[in-house]
Amino acid sequence: MTRFIPPVCLSAVAVRFALGLVLLTQLSATTDAADPPGRPNVVWIMSEDNSADYLRHFDPAGAPAPNIEAMAAHGVTFDRAFSNAPVCSVARTTLITGCYAPRIGTQFHRRHVAMPMPEDLQMFPAYLRAAGYYTTNNSKEDYNAVKGSDVWSESSRKASWRNRPDASMPFFHVQTFADSHESRLHFSEAQMKEKTVTDPAEVKLQDYFPETPLFRYTRARYHDRMMKIDELVGGVIDQLREAEQLENTFVFYFGDHGGVLPRSKGYLYESGLHVPLVVRVPQRFQSLAARQLGSRTNGFVEFVDFGPTVLSLAGLEQPEGVDGKPFLGIDADPDKVDRRDETLGYADRFDEKYELVRSLRIGDFKYIRNFESFYPDGLQNNYRYKCLAYQQWRELYQQGKLTGAARQFYEAKAPEALYDLAADPYEIHNLASNPEHATQLKMMRDQLDDRLKSLPDLSFVIEAVMVDEAINNPTVFGESHSGQITKYIDTVNLALLPSEQALPGIQAALDDADPWVRYWALVACSSLGEAAKPLIPAIEKFLVDVEPLVVIRAVEYLAVHSDIDTLPFLYRSLQRATNEPELLRMLNTIVFLRDFHGYEVDPDKFQFLPVLLPIDPKGEVIRRLQYLKGEI
Repeated sequence: MTRFIPPVCLSAVAVRFALGLVLLTQLSATTDAADPPGRPNVVWIMSEDNSADYLRHFDPAGAPAPNIEAMAAHGVTFDRAFSNAPVCSVARTTLITGCYAPRIGTQFHRRHVAMPMPEDLQMFPAYLRAAGYYTTNNSKEDYNAVKGSDVWSESSRKASWRNRPDASMPFFHVQTFADSHESRLHFSEAQMKEKTVTDPAEVKLQDYFPETPLFRYTRARYHDRMMKIDELVGGVIDQLREAEQLENTFVFYFGDHGGVLPRSKGYLYESGLHVPLVVRVPQRFQSLAARQLGSRTNGFVEFVDFGPTVLSLAGLEQPEGVDGKPFLGIDADPDKVDRRDETLGYADRFDEKYELVRSLRIGDFKYIRNFESFYPDGLQNNYRYKCLAYQQWRELYQQGKLTGAARQFYEAKAPEALYDLAADPYEIHNLASNPEHATQLKMMRDQLDDRLKSLPDLSFVIEAVMVDEAINNPTVFGESHSGQITKYIDTVNLALLPSEQALPGIQAALDDADPWVRYWALVACSSLGEAAKPLIPAIEKFLVDVEPLVVIRAVEYLAVHSDIDTLPFLYRSLQRATNEPELLRMLNTIVFLRDFHGYEVDPDKFQFLPVLLPIDPKGEVIRRLQYLKGEI
């Protein structure tokens, strides 16, 4: 028996080096020990916008995928793998940095500005490249952080591991396939005449969808897209095999977040976060997986873990400042990985649609904190509503034809939700008010609260402030303002208390000298709804607050729960906006009030938008204005 010692990057810590030697790969009997492989290669294959349940390998109702299933037979299936965010730019930034996006300021999709990386931390491929790896990306990046010049050897539509200057160089390659992207479901009524390979009558619709031929056709069409993805995955495997690199290479297949039928991409339900993950393990480096080929694990892995895992497979030290932990390689203990049972989720602005939601899953229980629970899930997002199924869903709601789970999408949400995923995989039955689950609810509420404060979560600073004050170093800004962020979280969380306990605390917060404490107190009022009406006299005075966004939050409450004429104050606030995120936040409120509460706004008034404020002609503000003016 021959044991091969790969030339890992030397560490100053002798113990780590010794550990690397112990966990090296046993060569197969046919391997020429005189010409052994070096460090393992790693290839990531990402398909856009698909959750695990669209593949038969993860759900019997999913599409067949023989190539992905063959990978699994020669590797490991991670049945509980999660994106931390349900949209591409935030998810991909989490992958490439190994950091939770709300901690480093990269949580908004699309970004107004790219945030600098935390001090002394690089996007993880830079460490591979410095250690002699050829790093390539084909070709989507979509990062919300500033990319250094040393991350990729090449990143383009022509980038390939086959272009490396020396055939002996190990490589890390990322290949993204867009054939499952959301846009593939932006078909027209005329295109619905195209017959799908998958029979629409045979697909399983999620319980929250209306039962219509359009929804069935949409799901069948997406199954066809997933079968195309499987073909493309097989093509990558064939390329590696033909180059005699397959048994030197860890091949990851996963979705870049969940999706893509309605109520998935952009939302913190499992349909937006739970992704397929299969890792094909090469024979020559099987001990770095330390698992039986063809095995499956229920241990939780999340996107912050993926970069650290690649570094671990390459034998490199983990950089300080990352949030993730390896789940393969010399730094990963399979038994401990199998016991992992927790994942954090975050959803913020999605294009022009603002919302702030956080989730924590522990085992089969899922806790969701809707900090702006008065916003329905179905709030307008222009790109999302290009999908005919979205349009039909809204039309059925407006016609009063929806009941039960299908109606929930267009109604206000509860401030907090608790789901038992074992009994309720579609997250329909909220257990938060069930006394039998009070202990579980409090435990998860407290644990999420602790996590957000310990990050600290920069979303509570709000984007309009971040782009003015935190742009140079958002991570340090968050650390230096952690006390204020904690206060903001505590303020908005007053909405979780019974009203008789909440109102005195909210009244005190409304009197605070910090405008952003007042801001979050008003958000708490809107979450409480009618129960906060005793505070209307106090809320009304904020129609002339010095901060335009505080005014907007007062308008948001009073327009729904009083007869006070708020329009003059709303228009005045639009004129006072000082940056694009601030203006966009105001327009979000206008769309919500108009579409769901009959708030009458005059589109001509939008000509009074601040003339000196630079507006991206193709950006989110313009999208909101086009919708409000009926131009789309």
